[in-house]
Amino acid sequence: MSPIVPTLRAAILLALAAPVAVVIAAVAPGAWIVAPALGGALLLVIIADALAAGGLRDLRLGVPADVEVGAENHIALQALFAGGLRGQVEAALALDPRLAPGGRIGFSLRGQGADWTGGTAFTPSRRGTGAVDRLWLRWTGPLGLGARQTARGQDQAVRVWPNIGAIRSPALQTFLKDAQFGLIARRIRGEGTQFEALSEYQPGMDRRRIDWKSSARHVHLYAKEFETERNNQIVFAFDCGQTMCEPLAGMPRIDRAVSAALTTGYVALKAGDRVSLFGFAARPEVMTPFVADARDFHRLQSAAAGLDYHAQEPNFTLALATLAGRLQRRSLIVVFSDFTDPTSAELMIESIGRLVSRHVVLFVTMADAELEDIATARPDDMQHVAMAVTADSLLRQRALVTRRLQQLGVDVIEAPHDVIGTRLIDAYLAIKRSGAIG
Repeated sequence: MSPIVPTLRAAILLALAAPVAVVIAAVAPGAWIVAPALGGALLLVIIADALAAGGLRDLRLGVPADVEVGAENHIALQALFAGGLRGQVEAALALDPRLAPGGRIGFSLRGQGADWTGGTAFTPSRRGTGAVDRLWLRWTGPLGLGARQTARGQDQAVRVWPNIGAIRSPALQTFLKDAQFGLIARRIRGEGTQFEALSEYQPGMDRRRIDWKSSARHVHLYAKEFETERNNQIVFAFDCGQTMCEPLAGMPRIDRAVSAALTTGYVALKAGDRVSLFGFAARPEVMTPFVADARDFHRLQSAAAGLDYHAQEPNFTLALATLAGRLQRRSLIVVFSDFTDPTSAELMIESIGRLVSRHVVLFVTMADAELEDIATARPDDMQHVAMAVTADSLLRQRALVTRRLQQLGVDVIEAPHDVIGTRLIDAYLAIKRSGAIG
């Protein structure tokens, strides 16, 4: 049998009964028995109200087994009662903090008769496996004075995967079907560097593509058609250190980087290129073999799910030297990182500079809107002035690092987190069209 407990309404009534008992004892001392009688009567009403709520017959909790970080998901609960009348039914869940802030979710159920249902939304904030440990259910009687409650262990696991919602978007699927690098591979005149064929020159073609020798031989204008190179190697290198694990708009930077990389990686696989993931912190953590088929995309997703969070500074020297030693041919290396102090930035620049001679390097970092707001906000006192000066100094340092990377020949993408994926796809396609990788 479920335990019976008083509700807040019953506690308020008991609290109000205390002054009444004091007044009765002061006015008519002989009637003191009335005060405990009222308390006993109220207690009986609370018990009767709770019993009128009926017993719990069955409880069914629906929790998704697989979710994506940063995506909204739903938990459903169905409670079946054995008769009775209920005024209110409430539930609470104890779960992993990565699934909900504070590790707790509360919600109400609705229904009539014996069947009550309800649910709540939750948004995972980190990858990994989170557990739903315990469920509490509390239902009140028709008067709202007495309640019954039960607690049950759940032991359900929720696997939080990298977010690949952008890949399922209609816009990207349409692009993959209709663009040059899609499910229907089309050769577009004037693109790429690999010679494909000669075709009759048409108005609108790039005049630099005209083959003058062939045109003179045939007494007619002919232009060269090129096909974009395939089978290029693309490596997405993730800094899993302390800075990249800090939240940005409610989600760690590393998770936003993983989502952008997987989306671009999917486009690259459709384009016929080969994709690998590399993760590092104080030492290299993850290095996947190159995946060459879009049907094996799940391997990249699984490997990205294994990128852990590390509260330590990254070792760029060791990590990028290890990566360079494993690459046997020229590749496009996309480095996702961030920096907070000049020392780590200097080491990062030095390590990336060693890659530029053999590989094409693309550096990706997310703009810090909060830092920009602090730097541009109108200060109200000396504390705000100090914060603005510090923020402006950090922004200047970021700009200096960006310029130094560009001087080394590194392409740099710095954009807000919500457009970083689109910017990365555009940069990849531009590099691929230029033939700089092969």
